[in-house]
Amino acid sequence: MGGRSVRVWARAVAGTGLGALSALAAAVVLVPLAVLLPLAAADRGRRLLRRALRPLERVERWRLAALLDIETVGDPGPARVLAYLAVRCPVGLFGGLVLGFFLPAGVYLALSPLGVLDGNPVGIVPFGLALVCMGVQAIVGLVGTERWLARRLLGPSRRDLLEERVAELTASRAGVVTAVDRERRRIERDLHDGLQQRLVLVGMALGRARRDPGSAGGRELVDQAHREVGNAIRDLKEVAWRVYPAVLAESGLAAALDGLAARSELPIRVSCGPLAGVPPAVETAAYFVVAEAVTNTVKHAGASGVDVSVERKGDAVAVLVRDDGAGGADPSGSGLSGLAGRVGALDGRLTVDSPAGGPTTVAAVLPCG
Repeated sequence: MGGRSVRVWARAVAGTGLGALSALAAAVVLVPLAVLLPLAAADRGRRLLRRALRPLERVERWRLAALLDIETVGDPGPARVLAYLAVRCPVGLFGGLVLGFFLPAGVYLALSPLGVLDGNPVGIVPFGLALVCMGVQAIVGLVGTERWLARRLLGPSRRDLLEERVAELTASRAGVVTAVDRERRRIERDLHDGLQQRLVLVGMALGRARRDPGSAGGRELVDQAHREVGNAIRDLKEVAWRVYPAVLAESGLAAALDGLAARSELPIRVSCGPLAGVPPAVETAAYFVVAEAVTNTVKHAGASGVDVSVERKGDAVAVLVRDDGAGGADPSGSGLSGLAGRVGALDGRLTVDSPAGGPTTVAAVLPCG
């Protein structure tokens, strides 16, 4: 921890020192750049201003990211970059003053032999220590100011954030529509290939039994029809669970996951913490994350077991499904991509870690707000 703190402080001091040099360079060129600002309304003036500002902007972005851990994204435009340089110029110069005068003077006075030679060692050392403390606090404040300025003037504008949000919502809506259509097709296929075929067999068996109701063959056909009705009921329950398990609404997510584990072909170890106050939509999404991940494991992973964990973490629900199978799950596959769309519609995120040879981990974070 101490070594990390030293590295952080060393980078902060280096970032402040380099910031003082860049502020000095910006001060030299700001006046001629300001002449181009009235021309920025025209396309040619905007291009000239952008070209002139680009080197300073690149240096600042590198300094902020490499030395102060301040990441900036987006294209703020030449006017905002010029405003950033103008406002940051006195901040950077003040940082140079702190590094070039306050800290060295404080260290010198705290360690200087002049106090001893003058016969007053007590009075000058505290003054030096006070200057050192002021310098350290000034660097902390400068880093905070740099972070605020960078996010306000070099980061995305409100319009950029709004456009990004609209794009995210559009993509989420398209993903949900695709996932719902894919699920509808799968349910239709299950009904056609499973339930419908069983009912056809029931009808055929009963039709043949009616022609010879009292014989042993007729009774066997009735028994066969009875068995197929039971299988049809089981298939219908499976389809209903995939659409929406009734126990989820009646008894909550923990009971629904226990039911899923009881019906699974693989051993499933479920750990579900208290979820009081979690919206039903979040519980539903968490259930389907687990259900789809378990289905993929049963079909493709060749695993011997699955561990499921669902817990409340602050304002979100964290879902973790891990198996010991062969790995190699494709996040772009129909099932997992559909899950990503469902989770994204709630402003959540889904991650899949499935290296070749396993294990596979599917994790989702679902905001409750």
